[in-house]
Amino acid sequence: MSYALLASTRYDPLLMSCAWNNDVDGPSPYLLLHYQADRLIASAALNDQTFRHGTTLSNVKALCDKVVREHNDSRGETALKVRVVLNPSGELSATTTPVKAFTGDPTLPSLFNPSTDLPPTLVLTIHIDTQPTSDTISLKTTNRRAYDDARIRVGLQPLGSLDPPASDAPDDVILYNTRNVVTESSVCNVAFYRNRRWVTPPLAAGCISGVLRRWLIEQHRIFEAVEDELTLDSIKDDEWVLVSNGVIGCQLGRVKLHTSTKTRVNHYAKD
Repeated sequence: MSYALLASTRYDPLLMSCAWNNDVDGPSPYLLLHYQADRLIASAALNDQTFRHGTTLSNVKALCDKVVREHNDSRGETALKVRVVLNPSGELSATTTPVKAFTGDPTLPSLFNPSTDLPPTLVLTIHIDTQPTSDTISLKTTNRRAYDDARIRVGLQPLGSLDPPASDAPDDVILYNTRNVVTESSVCNVAFYRNRRWVTPPLAAGCISGVLRRWLIEQHRIFEAVEDELTLDSIKDDEWVLVSNGVIGCQLGRVKLHTSTKTRVNHYAKD
């Protein structure tokens, strides 16, 4: 197998005050870590049993605790992106990267009603890819070629690159499949406001089964679209889009079908 399974979560002390984020041990500083462990185990079962060796919530949490302590011992309570990799051998490893700390409940943007609510101050600018992508799957893995290619086409750098983006690059790019059905962005699940509710592409369209996507569906914050509901021709310029992943939580953006002036969010953390 040429790829490893991946889970990207966030360590943030503020999450201890969010009851919805509690796991079996009570309040947790990791964003939906129990969902991350569930997805790793389920994804492993679809590939090879050796993936499942030692992959439990307690083991994943212990590994996260270890790398967070190593980073924060001399730095205080820094908010961190924690990247957990499950290799084909069954070995778990993790790395950390500092991120801007949350200042409030990271799921609140999912309650935004574009028809009645005042827009937030900070809004992402999101473009549509210039060509379809056909090789995305619902598993979250270290194979990011399709996503990085889409980023490059709109002037963004591949994830992890230290090179600056093009001056007119958006914050993210939305992918679509060969049936012209929207799937996801290069780092997030997406949802569009339709008939007074947020609607997200189904997994069958080719999107990753994001952990926050799962939680939002369970909480009836977003709903799965019917097959081929979210096609390219249904997306309008400047319409709202809700993006979410296990690192940034939820954020709001607006689709730009052409290059235009935009408000950038410099702390947009990548999943």
